[in-house]
Amino acid sequence: MGKITVKDGTEIYYKDWGTGQPLVFHHGWPLSGDDWDGQMMFFLNHGFRVIAHDRRGHGRSTQTANGNDMDTYAADVAELVEALDLKDAIHIGHSTGGGEVIRYVAKYVKGRVAKAVLISAVTPTMAQSESNPDGIPMSVFDEIREGTAFNRPQYFQDFTMPFYGYNREGAKISQGVRDNWWRQGMMGGVKAHYDCIKAFSETDFTEDLKSVDIPVLVLHGEDDQIVPFPLTGAKAVKLLKNGKLISYPGFPHGMPTTEAATINKDLLEFIKS
Repeated sequence: MGKITVKDGTEIYYKDWGTGQPLVFHHGWPLSGDDWDGQMMFFLNHGFRVIAHDRRGHGRSTQTANGNDMDTYAADVAELVEALDLKDAIHIGHSTGGGEVIRYVAKYVKGRVAKAVLISAVTPTMAQSESNPDGIPMSVFDEIREGTAFNRPQYFQDFTMPFYGYNREGAKISQGVRDNWWRQGMMGGVKAHYDCIKAFSETDFTEDLKSVDIPVLVLHGEDDQIVPFPLTGAKAVKLLKNGKLISYPGFPHGMPTTEAATINKDLLEFIKS
């Protein structure tokens, strides 16, 4: 475990375990690298080098007031990759982290990336606009902003229910999983979390997706209540030159945690293919 200091002085925390081909995990909003525990342990035990960083403003990285946008997130990743001299890496992003992955790969890859994975990702774009008329109304994101800025402890508690599909009839609710989500969220900076809502909802990744040549796996739950599959995964795979889609009936947004056995199996198959 360590930190690097990027160009603007922000400290980026990361975990780096094992040897072998590097797998780089990019977490979702408002979490940290800890959200990948189930994948880090699985792939470490399968002989891979596993790396997970805390995005600026999140987790144990600097609680930044500035630079909380997708271009800066990708630039931070590029500096981390250079510092660790990662080559032939596979970058795996969940939710906001999926956007971070595709922006990084599109702008900075320079032969260092072998494949990429977008899990429950916010790509190509989420918010409703003239160019995206069937997107999610801005009022939804304004509500997330309001809850995050002024009622974060309770809002983050409540957010875990749709995130993991725990509000569905018959769901087996894990209080430990909910508590761990809340713990990660409350470690980060409220200003960075607030700014990141614009980054994950309004950034358009269309051209990033079109420009990427490497193999990209898109994994998405069909019952994703946070990042709806028809607006994102179903569209993103059509923009990729070398994309593959696996969608899962009934799986929620937080499926890397709730459905880790399935997700890890499909990730491993793609990585080894």
